[in-house]
Amino acid sequence: MGTGWIRLWRWTAWGGIGLSLYAGWLTVDDARDRASSEREISTACDRLVSPAEVMDLRGGMIRATASTYDADRIDTHKLSSSCTIYKVPGPGQTVGLFTLSVRGSSASEPLNKIYNDILGDPFYDLDAGGRNAKRDITAVADRRPEPQPLGVGTLGWYNNWYTMVRAECGPGSRATAPRLLHVMARADYEDVSAADRRRLARIARSATERLASRIGCRTRLPALPDGSLPEAPSALRPARAAGGSCGWFARRFAGRAQVQGKPLPDRVLEVPTRSANPVEGCLLAVSPEPMRQAISRLPEKKRELVRSDLTHWWVRTVSYFGSEAAAVGFRDLGKDQFIKPGTVGHNRTLWWASSVCAGQPAVHTVFSDFTYADSLDPQTRSDLFHAYVDDITKRRGCTHVKYPAMKDFQDLDTF
Repeated sequence: MGTGWIRLWRWTAWGGIGLSLYAGWLTVDDARDRASSEREISTACDRLVSPAEVMDLRGGMIRATASTYDADRIDTHKLSSSCTIYKVPGPGQTVGLFTLSVRGSSASEPLNKIYNDILGDPFYDLDAGGRNAKRDITAVADRRPEPQPLGVGTLGWYNNWYTMVRAECGPGSRATAPRLLHVMARADYEDVSAADRRRLARIARSATERLASRIGCRTRLPALPDGSLPEAPSALRPARAAGGSCGWFARRFAGRAQVQGKPLPDRVLEVPTRSANPVEGCLLAVSPEPMRQAISRLPEKKRELVRSDLTHWWVRTVSYFGSEAAAVGFRDLGKDQFIKPGTVGHNRTLWWASSVCAGQPAVHTVFSDFTYADSLDPQTRSDLFHAYVDDITKRRGCTHVKYPAMKDFQDLDTF
């Protein structure tokens, strides 16, 4: 072998050793970065989550960082806080990854807050690129689809990008523990995979157990359902085919397109009914053609204003049972108001009834944006409300059912 070949072999060998050392240095550096990220996640989320589980979201990562704002870091002594974590794909870059929020029931703010206005609107009015108005606005609940029960329902509920786990603090709990806990694990990115949905559920349940133990909340959480969490549907379907939580509408109204010239909802998005569901909702909406017909019959001055509010032609029904019923409220004139179990009433375009189900209080609500509620006459508002409450209280075997008076369905409250 010639001298030149020997030199080449030596340089190749030394180069290979150098590359191996560099690769090893990178591996050690990555391990340090991941360990540092995990410590930062643990601190920001007050040791409620497994940092490794968080780092495995979105296909896994080496570097993540937490928000430095106090408002985005959990303090379990406050029981109304959250931590926000970001993926770090490169120097000076961050993208949304994960948020964990913890809340306990209190006398100052409802855990279950009803938004019967634009904040509760289930529909976006833009296409995927955010440029042009969608032609069929109410086809998909792409903003606030109905959450699905997690297992039999008592553990909580989930959607395609979050899991909410609930815990009731029973006898033997510390005096300072709340009656009810809500812990939500949320992915802050789009196209959440089935594996990540499952991972979010594990994170939320584990965080709830750790939180409950720390604050002296005596509770027993059901196990997560076996297997994957099916994708939560967001596309509405014809009202005549409604089942589950919207079955009452199909049985009572699906054969009627309108009442006194006013369009009834012709689309629904339901959830499976479970006798143990502590919260159960149904979304109803009007498709574009009945909307246009209704708008064409309005006075000209009002026509253009209503035409710009096409995303608001919807109605939601939600019932709350047991501990959840004691934590229901709404925002009115900048202040939080509670709906007290056992009462009936209304606020703007929100109506509620009460009952007793399996010995526990229940609150039954029907609400809508003002645009659609204003298009219906008082009798139709009342008929929709009674049909819903009659059905769910009968299905659940509830007693002591109380309804708002007819006068509550007359002139709508405004700001």
